[in-house]
Amino acid sequence: MTAFTTRFAPSPTGLLHRGHAFSALTAHDAARAANGAFLLRIEDIDATRCRPAFEAAIFKDLAWLGLTWEQPVRRQSEHLAEYQAAIETLAARGLLYRCFRTRRQIAEAIASAPHGAMETWRGAPLPADEEARRLAAGEAFAWRLSLEAALAQAGPLTFVEEGSGPNGERGAITARPELGGDVVLARRDVGVAYHLAVTLDDALQGVTHVIRGQDLFEATHVQRLLQALLGLPTPVYRHHRLLTGPDGKRYAKRDHAQTLADLRAAEVTPQQLRAEMGF
Repeated sequence: MTAFTTRFAPSPTGLLHRGHAFSALTAHDAARAANGAFLLRIEDIDATRCRPAFEAAIFKDLAWLGLTWEQPVRRQSEHLAEYQAAIETLAARGLLYRCFRTRRQIAEAIASAPHGAMETWRGAPLPADEEARRLAAGEAFAWRLSLEAALAQAGPLTFVEEGSGPNGERGAITARPELGGDVVLARRDVGVAYHLAVTLDDALQGVTHVIRGQDLFEATHVQRLLQALLGLPTPVYRHHRLLTGPDGKRYAKRDHAQTLADLRAAEVTPQQLRAEMGF
């Protein structure tokens, strides 16, 4: 493992846009400046939204930008057994519980709570007989992390921020996983959820520096807790600013932001794009 290893980890659920290019270039150039390793990871656990065509487009877009990366590329869909083993470890320690509420039901419960009373979901295991009945009936559930039990086992939680959080957070930071509540770590239809997969991936790939957008700063708090629970190393974090369009909104797939393929078709060069973004 090199002294400096970072990664770019897109999901193949759409085409890459300027925001993705900025994040990928930031991580890639940091690795090259440190004489380190730059990894590409494909986060494709959502089989309902991920498409091979989008994965192929990711490779094409990054190559067009002039990026190179270590081989082999890690695809999350090829490592479900590793995630399942972590789920079983946490469940055996009494840190998980089955939650049968749908996302809509939880959103409605949060919305109906007195102001400030329940900003994030906090639940509890069902009585054993009710849980057994629901399981026998084939009801869908999610594995949620019991924040109360996890904090009791985790001990002190800190991480180092070399970039900047959304409010200027920098340096040694005390993690606050309570911001996330009882997060989902796995669903029945998807063997693992984002927080657990990315935490395990970074550790298994020897990532020393996580370089990503400020929109994921709060995720760091939960991921730091999972690192403590699973005995995993804690990388250094560098959160960077988010690119915004003329309307002041950050670029996003869901808003149909102009893609890198669109820019290529308009004969924009990688050098022009780099200069536009300040590289």
